[in-house]
Amino acid sequence: MTEQSSADSRNRTVHLAYGKTGLELRLPDRANVQILRSRPCVALPDPMAAIRTAIEKPVASKPLAELARGRSKACVVISDITRPVPNAIVLPPILAAIESAGIPRDRIVILIATGIHRPNLGAELVELVGSHIASTYCCINHMSRDENEVRFVGKTAAGIPLYVNRHYLDADLKVLTGFIEPHLWAGYSGGRKAILPGITGLETMKYMHGYDMIAHPGTRYGNLKDNPFHDAGLEVAAHVGADFLVNVTLNESKQITGVFAGHYNQAHIEGARFCEQWVMADVAEPVDLAVTCGGGYPLDKTLYQSVKGMSGAAPVVKPGGTILVASRCDEQAGSPEFTRLLERARSVEHFFQLIRTPGFFEIDQWIAQEMYQILTERKIAYYSEGLTADQLRRYLLEPVADVQDYIERFVSRNPSARIAIIPEGPYVIARLAEKAAA
Repeated sequence: MTEQSSADSRNRTVHLAYGKTGLELRLPDRANVQILRSRPCVALPDPMAAIRTAIEKPVASKPLAELARGRSKACVVISDITRPVPNAIVLPPILAAIESAGIPRDRIVILIATGIHRPNLGAELVELVGSHIASTYCCINHMSRDENEVRFVGKTAAGIPLYVNRHYLDADLKVLTGFIEPHLWAGYSGGRKAILPGITGLETMKYMHGYDMIAHPGTRYGNLKDNPFHDAGLEVAAHVGADFLVNVTLNESKQITGVFAGHYNQAHIEGARFCEQWVMADVAEPVDLAVTCGGGYPLDKTLYQSVKGMSGAAPVVKPGGTILVASRCDEQAGSPEFTRLLERARSVEHFFQLIRTPGFFEIDQWIAQEMYQILTERKIAYYSEGLTADQLRRYLLEPVADVQDYIERFVSRNPSARIAIIPEGPYVIARLAEKAAA
């Protein structure tokens, strides 16, 4: 269901998503290369009109305006700056429907689902929602580490303690937004993920991103069946309530290709099925080298987020093979905790000794676990203008000075090597064809 072809014999070039500008690569003439990219999906001609129609004729739900009538306070949850959701297009029809139903603007909170990321403020907030919304609506960043901003609401069936943002809990109209893309643990982003982990407290995250959850075979790209991460998200949404969902899908140019509104689970499933048509890329047999990226701006601002590109490529790379990642990382590795943990690990084995130690916990250890799990069987080479070679070596990654040169030298040393190029990185799910057919 994706474009999976060799590079054009006359113009063997490929554009790799990297920062805001990208990287142009010319593939060696003798290289055995397969390009894995999302299938072209046409953008909606009038996305704002499509959103208005979707919230008036939703999936398994009453229209948003009808749900809003008689309510007194609304909370609209949006993704943070690490997700390229076109909020300036998505939010106006939602806010107009809420206000038309009688909820005044000063009783609407736009809650930024930061998870445990940093807040989005100032110019970044304007970039996130647009100048009009930033200046006329109450926009609040979720602060997962602030005990005054979350409340305990019980436990899941598995015993996970639930701490949820108080602004969300205090609203009697709860609206979730976001976009649907492949996700390394949840299967697909969007839907229930706006709540968990979007607006939950740190104590909840300790369990949701614990060692056993990340190591579970069901927590993987494109999977919603027997996935404990997905199931926990649905359980939390049912527990704290979610009145309405508006999710979109995006193409390679970050244009809206689909709108899925209504019930937080049923509309999300419909969107995930639509997304699957465009993002799955099958490889006939494992490759020796996968060249991927962090997805470009804004996802590749940190090494933390760029691990998603590694994880998306890993299933098609043979044991002992190499994943080459290009990621801008203008905010370097990520949080201080994540950076500290990477610097503490003396080896892959030492890292796993640390996180398996009873009582050990470090914020962001989950994404480090994902990266080092890949390193148990494969090499990771890394190109970045935001991280030094010394930093990358400390993180147990192979520093790359030039992506073009690395590929050419790899092919020179391994003339029969199979290579996969994934220009969009984590926005494409790479898989072996034999497993896709199983």
